[in-house]
Amino acid sequence: MTILVIGATGKTGRRVTAALDALGVDHRPASRGSGTRFDWFDETTWEPALAGATAVYLVPPALTLDDTEVTAFVPRAVAAGVRRFVALSARGIPEDDGRERAVRESGVDWTVLRPTWFSQNFSEDFFLPQVLAGEVVLPAGGDGAHPFIDADGAHPFIDARDIADVAVAALTRDGHAGVVHELSGPEALTFSSVLRQVGEEAGRAIRLVDVPPAAFTAMLVDGGMAPDYAELLTGSLTAIRDGHDAHLSDGVPAVLGHGGRSFADYAKGASAAWA
Repeated sequence: MTILVIGATGKTGRRVTAALDALGVDHRPASRGSGTRFDWFDETTWEPALAGATAVYLVPPALTLDDTEVTAFVPRAVAAGVRRFVALSARGIPEDDGRERAVRESGVDWTVLRPTWFSQNFSEDFFLPQVLAGEVVLPAGGDGAHPFIDADGAHPFIDARDIADVAVAALTRDGHAGVVHELSGPEALTFSSVLRQVGEEAGRAIRLVDVPPAAFTAMLVDGGMAPDYAELLTGSLTAIRDGHDAHLSDGVPAVLGHGGRSFADYAKGASAAWA
């Protein structure tokens, strides 16, 4: 087996690569910047990256719901000899998502991973610039009736290492074909609680700042995010605020035999990012 790891420099991809290294499994890290060159938007990089690969860890293009590239890539990967896909998706992705559908209809073994928000979003991207600035801006509700800071909504943030461990199990072991693994962390926490823990490790207070959902979506779009994806993220955050996304998923314990790494453990290990 030779595994092509797409997005090998990303939050999950580099951890998948490290775990495969530790296991001694033949694999090929692929990204735009290092390892085997792979660019979702340059099809000339696909065939060389796929040469000899029999399994793929598939991380779709970031910050968009467009399925064009994945829909084109999957049949070409199968034609090149790939017989197993493990695809990274997300909790709350629409059931008719074209990227998931392309993998499920590939005609070969497939597994889909749907994790919650990553703990590493606070230390590696997305929230990191705001954490360093001391203020994290989140949607509170346009009418001001639900101040986010006082909200009870919580979410089971997941450590990217647990996602990677599940991905490696699905890539290297039998029993995961045709399965959608819903993944979460072991406990649901409010953003207030999370930022208190981050602040304790950073040695300074991190404030939550309310912004209406429409303004938050506009902020994401202004930052270069596709409008449909920006609306999806805003909807996910408002669902958390309103208490609709606190449930724990059983994928991590079912696959790994433990409940997953806590946010507190993650925060202790990530403290250097906030120095």
